[in-house]
Amino acid sequence: MAWKDQQAFIEALEKNGELIRIKTYVDPHLEIAEITDRVSKSGGGGKALLFENTGTDFPVLMNGYGSEKRMCMALGVDSLDAIAREIEDLFKLLSSPKENILDKLRLLPKLGQFASWMPKIINGKGACQEFVLLNPDLNKIPVLTCWPKDGGPFITLPVIHTKDPETNSRNVGMYRMQVFSADMTGMHWHKHKVSAKHFNAYKKAGIKMPVAVSLGGDPVYAYSATAPLPENVDEYMLAGFLRKKKVELVRCITQPEIEVPADADIVIEGYVDPAEDLIWEGPFGDHTGYYSLPDWYPRFHVTAITHKKNAIYPATIVGIPPQEDAWLGKATERIFLAPIKMTMVPEIMDMDMPIEGVFHNLVITKINKEYAGQGQKVMNAMWGAGQMMFNKILVLADQGITIQAYRELAQYVFANLNPATDISFSTGPMDVLDHSCSKLGFGGKMCIDGTKKMNEEQEEDYACPVITISAASLKALLLNHSTAIRNVNTSLLDLDIPCIVVAVEKNKPGHVRELHLSIAALSPMASIKMVLYVEHTVDPNDLATSLWRFCNNLDPKRDGFLFKSSGFPYTACMGLDGTRKTKEFDNFQRDWPNIIVADPATIEKVNKKWSQLGIGDFLPSPSLKYKDQLYGEEAVVQ
Repeated sequence: MAWKDQQAFIEALEKNGELIRIKTYVDPHLEIAEITDRVSKSGGGGKALLFENTGTDFPVLMNGYGSEKRMCMALGVDSLDAIAREIEDLFKLLSSPKENILDKLRLLPKLGQFASWMPKIINGKGACQEFVLLNPDLNKIPVLTCWPKDGGPFITLPVIHTKDPETNSRNVGMYRMQVFSADMTGMHWHKHKVSAKHFNAYKKAGIKMPVAVSLGGDPVYAYSATAPLPENVDEYMLAGFLRKKKVELVRCITQPEIEVPADADIVIEGYVDPAEDLIWEGPFGDHTGYYSLPDWYPRFHVTAITHKKNAIYPATIVGIPPQEDAWLGKATERIFLAPIKMTMVPEIMDMDMPIEGVFHNLVITKINKEYAGQGQKVMNAMWGAGQMMFNKILVLADQGITIQAYRELAQYVFANLNPATDISFSTGPMDVLDHSCSKLGFGGKMCIDGTKKMNEEQEEDYACPVITISAASLKALLLNHSTAIRNVNTSLLDLDIPCIVVAVEKNKPGHVRELHLSIAALSPMASIKMVLYVEHTVDPNDLATSLWRFCNNLDPKRDGFLFKSSGFPYTACMGLDGTRKTKEFDNFQRDWPNIIVADPATIEKVNKKWSQLGIGDFLPSPSLKYKDQLYGEEAVVQ
């Protein structure tokens, strides 16, 4: 289903009880983000919020994609799995043998549909160009500053259009944009992104690079800009497929080489000059829940701003999960499962990316296992499949379990796991936002093969005793074992999951490795297969927070320590160090970012304003839960 424009989507949200209009003035500097953070974490994603009084001519839409229902509404479907089935059926039709003329004729309607999905450039101006500002001033747009240590205001839902100077092929991506002045922003494209390749091509040619940024319009545009498509696939073809109607584009006013959606709310036109010095951009409170640290990025010079009448500025905040971006990730998980199954790894049955893993950090995959070594085959294929190359922790299960049932999944995986043989480590490209890597964009990966093992995959000299010690007794034993151990979560043992979480305060080099080898050698630990170590400031009994912190702070290959007992049969326990890494104790040479927490002054302002917002019962700031986990007040931990 195609939405006429963003306003039609907003009307549907309101009609379905999914939107709250806030008429009280709310400051785009920190306040809008703090209110949205409270609502998005209030359960089920909360409601979409339309801030109608921003001190500018433009209202701000927040949390529009922030639940499964709103994500489905944005894409015009009843369920995300319905899209996956449609794509899978399409792949099967296109790839099946065509033995006779009737088989080929059956394909023709689908080929016609392909044509109907392709974007179309229309003549004249679009609704997005009802107002043309040739003396552009970004300060007239309510660009948000989301977190107290952000480098400035950032445009957070920009749909950025570039073209290859040689092939003229379009790329549509989404990269944050820090506003530096009335007519200049940064352009935060990473080296792995197609826009960065376009930038390098313009740099080689020695010419300026035209760029256009659209905001609003059919909500499917923003999703398509985030989708992990192959480089040669037009994002607006995906948008056309999802909305079942081609996207109509118009040429920009001052950058006519670039086309943008005619129904966009706001368009920012401009250029990047590859010959110009880069600008120091950031920090930025990012989707990992940590600040991404400053670095050098290109400057984007604004040549015009156009917008429609009654335009609405869409924005989002990212930070400690869960946030709105989790639902964009869930859509990608479901929509792109089918292509991965059909083209790269046909034995994949299902995938799940838990919210605490913030996308790439943790991926659970269910396979139809039929032979020994199949888990390793899938592991290698997935780490070579598009953006899955950034995956840090891959957990494999098989047809014997439902992977979304996390308790049963953990029981199944650990029952099938030999820590000495079924955990594989590798190195490869990582997301540049991964602060745990010793080198930027390059680090360790881990695959936990929790599939049921064939005879060929089993070691006869391995045995894991059943859990005999009580959870309370083991906790007491470990707390008495070392003063560095501040707290222990042994509750999973009562669920027949042989894994514990230990909060530890390091005080010397190699401390966690030494500690793990000493506690794993204790006889009551013989039945424990894995120990997850987190910071002493983290409550290990809060599993969601522990898992989020652990996944972010772990380089599995560097931070994994295997204890293997002597004798026959042997036992094994894998320790994984998910604590902060420092130069002093870990020889870690990079800056380490702080977690993202709202400042007390903003929390107090919103507290006082809450009764005027019409949102409902008072919601305390989620940041209060995490303030004691901060290391100082700055974005970079000192």
